[in-house]
Formats: sequence, structure tokens, C-alpha cells
Amino acid sequence: MMTLVITVVGDDRAGLVASLADIVDAHGGNWETSELAELAGAFAGIVEVSVAPDRADDLRAALEAAAGTLRVTVHGPAPVATNPARTVALTVMGNDRPGIVREITGALNARGASIARMSTETTDAAMAGGRLFEASVTATLPEGGRVDELVEDLQGLAAEIQVDVTLID
Repeated sequence: MMTLVITVVGDDRAGLVASLADIVDAHGGNWETSELAELAGAFAGIVEVSVAPDRADDLRAALEAAAGTLRVTVHGPAPVATNPARTVALTVMGNDRPGIVREITGALNARGASIARMSTETTDAAMAGGRLFEASVTATLPEGGRVDELVEDLQGLAAEIQVDVTLID
């Protein structure tokens, strides 16, 4: 089996995910991991699909042909993942303001960490008014990367930009 990564962006409508799943199934693919969301009236998603190598080109062609109002891009085959030295997970929470993602990802990048998964969200603050920012991040440190140094960097940054950063064990 080989892995393809499918990205999808377009106007949201009922049945989008079902139509993609039908195409994957019709070509012998297996829908594995996905992140799908409606964001400000648009549908966006990324899907990892495994498929037999001899069926991958047909699946790719069918997905790209069926796009309609969606922009569908098929990437792959994906490279074989290597085992990271260490995976860290953290949450970030604070009053929303421009630059939080840039600051946090910059601190991770400075230590050579690679983001494996990141979800962010802003919500209305219930009692105080304003907007709250929340992020969940999973990152991998390179071989020899030190978690204690990354934690120290993130704690200093958290105080500077006035957010809470919590390392999840």
C-alpha cells in the first residue's frame, strides 16, 4: 500500500465528505486520518488515504476530476516517516491577539522542532468580553533535542506574550 494526502478547499455544502469517501472506496482506497472543517463558510480538509500502488493513479485522477466547486489536490506518495527523538504536546491559551502563532511556532522552530499536528481556535470570552485564543500542538524534537530547554523557552515566551503554555505529559 502507498499513502496519498488529499487536500480539499471550496464552498461548503452537504454531501462533500460523502462524495470524497465514495471515490476513495470505489478505487480501493482506505480513508485513514483526516482533519475536516467548515471555516467561515468554506470547507477545508486534509485526508490521508492508503491505496494499492497499481490503483493510485486512477484514484488521483478520479479525485481531481470530481472536484466540481472544490479545489482538490492529491499529494504523494508520502515519504516514509522516521521515528522522532521525542514527541511533545502542549496547549496554549490566552487573550487573542495577532502574533501568538508566530511566536509559539518560532520558539519551536528555534529548537528544531517539527509540528506534527496543530489546532487553533478563537472563542468569545464568557465573562470578560473579548476573544480567547487556544491551541493544541504536537511537535517532534530532532535527535538530541532537549525537552527541558524547549520548556524553558516556552515558559519565558508565555510570560512575555501573556499566554498560558502547558506541556502535556
